[in-house]
Amino acid sequence: MQPSLWLALAGAGVLISFTPGAGAINTMSNSLNSGFRRSIWGILGQQAALVIHVVIVALGVGVLVASSPVAFNVIRYAGAAYLVYLGIRQFLHKPDLDQEKAAELRNEPAGSMFRRGLWVNLLNPKAVVFFLAFMPQFIRPEQPLLPQYLVLTATVVVIDILVMWFFFAAAAKSFQRFTHDAHGQRLLNRTFGVLFVAVGVMLALIH
Repeated sequence: MQPSLWLALAGAGVLISFTPGAGAINTMSNSLNSGFRRSIWGILGQQAALVIHVVIVALGVGVLVASSPVAFNVIRYAGAAYLVYLGIRQFLHKPDLDQEKAAELRNEPAGSMFRRGLWVNLLNPKAVVFFLAFMPQFIRPEQPLLPQYLVLTATVVVIDILVMWFFFAAAAKSFQRFTHDAHGQRLLNRTFGVLFVAVGVMLALIH
């Protein structure tokens, strides 16, 4: 990939990663509940989903999803329902100042955080459609395809990890003061719950 084309790819990747969405909300929620360092597991799950989306598009399956209203809608509504479920669960979560229970929450298994991040991003068919429109801009069909896809995937994944961890997860630290009393915890739970539900509803309604 030519340096100028890679710079354009990197610039586009930064803009995409900074666009708020379900992944950013999930990252901030993980950072608040489990700490900045451990939030990386959810981020890695989101990146696994991103890689899967790239592979789907590269194999041409993305064309089928984009052209099949039934397949697209099934995935879209499943993703929306999952986000709404996460939002309702977060909204109804009761404040708990018990130190032992708080420690249990902060020690959520890495696998659980990874799987949630995976499903949050995977159940978003708009990502497939987006990459279907995005990727061809940076792929030159007359050149070997595999190296180009590897560079594109590595670039987008690394940028998204850096933005998610050092911007969104770090930004959640500013909300830590709300976790020391029941009122603050309730406010945070309801805020992130509403955000999850809002993104889920938008995913279901916006065509």
